[in-house]
Amino acid sequence: MGKSDFVSAVADKANLNKTQASAAVDAFIDVVTETLKKGEEVQFTGFGKFSVQKRAAREGINPQTKEKIQIKASKVPKFSAGSQLKSAIK
Repeated sequence: MGKSDFVSAVADKANLNKTQASAAVDAFIDVVTETLKKGEEVQFTGFGKFSVQKRAAREGINPQTKEKIQIKASKVPKFSAGSQLKSAIK
């Protein structure tokens, strides 16, 4: 499901027009992104949690040259599914 399909589904489920649903989806994405940039979490009980995970610096190998390279430390977004979401999928 792409973003436009998701917006259409939200519009149908919430009795909104597509413009309103698109604005709501964009606002949701913006709020989650801004919150994660601050290093905070977004949690929906039963659904899941968006958080930031830190990856330590590590050594890797360039597959073309087989040369060892240093990979910098980084932060990556993470989503952990909640119990209700897991149960609904099973």
